[in-house]
Amino acid sequence: MRFQTPLMRARLVRRYKRFLADIVLEDGREVVAHCANPGAMTGLAQPGAAIWVEPNDDPKKKLKYGWRLTELEAGHMACVDTGAANRLVRAALEHGLEGFEGYDQILPEQKYGEASRIDFLLRGAGRVDAYVEVKSVTLSRRTGLAEFPDTVTARGARHLHELAHVARTGARAVLLYVVQRSDCTHMSVAGDIDPAYAAAMDAARVAGMEIMALGAHPTPDGITLTELLPLL
Repeated sequence: MRFQTPLMRARLVRRYKRFLADIVLEDGREVVAHCANPGAMTGLAQPGAAIWVEPNDDPKKKLKYGWRLTELEAGHMACVDTGAANRLVRAALEHGLEGFEGYDQILPEQKYGEASRIDFLLRGAGRVDAYVEVKSVTLSRRTGLAEFPDTVTARGARHLHELAHVARTGARAVLLYVVQRSDCTHMSVAGDIDPAYAAAMDAARVAGMEIMALGAHPTPDGITLTELLPLL
């Protein structure tokens, strides 16, 4: 998946109000960028960090830059745009993502459960419906290990309860993590950050929910999915 417009390198001054960031472009201009990430962004939003932003000339948008990447050590990158995970998965499903062969209907943002929406409902002849929830993963506190969540998430726990119910009905319930940083080789649940989420995860697994973690390789040119990562 390529970015719509070429990214520009910048320096982060500060992130605030969750969705806003003051940045300095390489030409010295200080501007406000949109931060498409409601999470804690632990380790990715330190003042002075080297980041990459996407400019736009859309008159409907108040902010003309969107924060997309943060540079990591040893040339690695992390994509901080949580929406990119869904776009990556959508493209992969359209091109035949392993494990989802035979589904020819990809229905995004479908209502299900109690006041919830599933990221993708998949349907296909001779296939049970597949409910796919996508989560963007950017936290890493140990070398090579990606973790989710990066903060307490009642919404995430609710999704797990809904997916557990789906699995009990006989449909496929799939939680698909997209690890949007190039320096991780495996993944686990951060139960110390959110014990309730970890407990809901255990219950959903018992109910029959499937869990997958896909690696991703972000660069200033775009993001590609790599391979399935082991879950610890």
